[in-house]
Amino acid sequence: MPKEAHTKAAEHHENAAKSHRTAAEHHGKGEHAKGHEESTKAQTHSKNAREHSDTAHSKSQSQK
Repeated sequence: MPKEAHTKAAEHHENAAKSHRTAAEHHGKGEHAKGHEESTKAQTHSKNAREHSDTAHSKSQSQK
């Protein structure tokens, strides 16, 4: 169902944004190892968001 795919994509986008903000906070405090760890999480969430977005788009197009 396209709605579920869009919801999953949105969740990953939100998680990526949260990880980016957390990474920025750690880097700002000089905690670069923690910042890098959060940046890696953000990258993973962004990749997953893209995959779910593509899936949602494909499902939406196939229902037309």
